[in-house]
Amino acid sequence: MDVSFDVVWLGRGGQGAVTAAMLLAQAAVNKGLYALAIPFFGAERRGAPVFAYNRISEKTLHVRSRVEKGDVVAVLDSSLLGMYSLERFVKPGGSVVVNATERGRAAGNFKEYCLDAVEIAEDLGLKVAGWALVNMPVLGAVARVSGLIGELELEAAVKELIRAHVDKNIEAVRRGWSSVRPC
Repeated sequence: MDVSFDVVWLGRGGQGAVTAAMLLAQAAVNKGLYALAIPFFGAERRGAPVFAYNRISEKTLHVRSRVEKGDVVAVLDSSLLGMYSLERFVKPGGSVVVNATERGRAAGNFKEYCLDAVEIAEDLGLKVAGWALVNMPVLGAVARVSGLIGELELEAAVKELIRAHVDKNIEAVRRGWSSVRPC
């Protein structure tokens, strides 16, 4: 990896996009890589669009600015696709992981993957204030699609950084990993 592998997280306030970015960075570090999790805060409130970013590399990372285009883009809420064009965030030939049961044919120069993260989170009872916490299944899916991070590194990161419902969160990561598919 000559340059960094970059991930763009697009979600809504309360879905856990920032936490997912932190966990992916920790998992990368657990694997012996260098990694940054970069939250981007605006005038947040629950339900407002939220961005977070990862930079992962085999070498020391000197660039700490937000990611313009990712190798992988994670979309935690497919309704955001009506607000943003994916082409804006994904590198040519990159991949997009969408929390959705179905999607139309990808309209750009990227591969598109789907998983039903809401069903996984609700099945495991991972909810806060009535919102399904979709970040863990999407985290598992993003790690699998990236090909950089393994399940064991993800599980270790969840154990290190998450304090509540650790077993359920690990199971959500595993289910996201196993259920992601081309769409």
